[in-house]
Amino acid sequence: MTDGSALHTIGMAGILREEWFFGVSVATSLAFLVFSGPIFAQLSESLWFIVIFLWLFAVVLGSALSVVRHADHLAEQLQEPYGTLILTLAITSIEVMAISAVMLHGENNPTLARDTLFAVVMIILNGMVGLSLLLGAWRREDQQHNLHGANAYLGVIVPLATLSLVMPTFLAGPDGPHPSAPRQMFLGIVSIGLYGVFLLLQAGRHHRYFADDGNHHEQHIVGMRRHRSVWHHAVLLLAYMVPVVFLVEQLARPIDYVIETLHAPAAFGGVVMAVLVATPEAISAVRASVANHLQRAINIFLGSVLSTIGLTVPAMLAISHLYGHPVTLGLQGPDLVMFVLTLAVSIITFSSGRTNLMQGAVHLMLFVSYVLLITQQ
Repeated sequence: MTDGSALHTIGMAGILREEWFFGVSVATSLAFLVFSGPIFAQLSESLWFIVIFLWLFAVVLGSALSVVRHADHLAEQLQEPYGTLILTLAITSIEVMAISAVMLHGENNPTLARDTLFAVVMIILNGMVGLSLLLGAWRREDQQHNLHGANAYLGVIVPLATLSLVMPTFLAGPDGPHPSAPRQMFLGIVSIGLYGVFLLLQAGRHHRYFADDGNHHEQHIVGMRRHRSVWHHAVLLLAYMVPVVFLVEQLARPIDYVIETLHAPAAFGGVVMAVLVATPEAISAVRASVANHLQRAINIFLGSVLSTIGLTVPAMLAISHLYGHPVTLGLQGPDLVMFVLTLAVSIITFSSGRTNLMQGAVHLMLFVSYVLLITQQ
């Protein structure tokens, strides 16, 4: 065996060790493709339902974590903000596919998109931000971030979030709480338009707003982590997305079974989708904050919220129009109060360019309040 062949064999063995979970994803996809009938025919048995639900959820989550892992490598090679942009767009794509699968399977759940968006915002802006700031500031007096970047994110998040989840509460359409077609079109155009303008700012002349100017020594150490080529990580990121597309459709069936047959709260589906989407990004953001790369953490969680609202809302409105599944977007009662409070606290948290332990504790308190709120509904 030549030296080149030996090195190639060693390289392939290393890739197989690193990407073993891809085999799990493919095997699971094949199992549900071939045996979906017998598998789902026994969902009425409690133990079987729990096994199937946890199996699907774990494989989809593991595949999403692998997507984040390759996106992290791309982020370190391409530098901010391009790497984080790839991460948020990939996870948002998973979110759109997951919500679409649940919406189009079984009976119509008009509040699913709203519940998912609300849960994602609560998990990210309270749970993820609180944990990141708390752990990041545990060993430091405070942490710094680029104030221009945070203001740019919040300057788009606040109006889009208000138009998507607050305003519809007070503007019921002719079909009750569902927005009329002209309002849907306006909201979709505004969401895509503002998000497009933001991307031009982020990737164009103002990309420095989203770059980390400090901690060069730590960045250099982190940057020494071994990477494969950009194409290697890009191809594997897309490869992990393929089983996710199929498996989220399968996950929709046990979720619908819980809502329609077991009469669980309609918000159950939204919370499951939100956890599935937010967990991979939460891990990446917390790691960045602990490593004192707060700017990258901010790019992850604020970028995730912005892409969720700016891209998911138009996608859900388009699906609603094409398939005749009405959607309800406006939040009600305590949910509306919690949402507005979260936006207000987030503006205060990122208004100075510095964060500390207290701010992390406040956001975690709001997250605990949200969890208590949904468990008592």
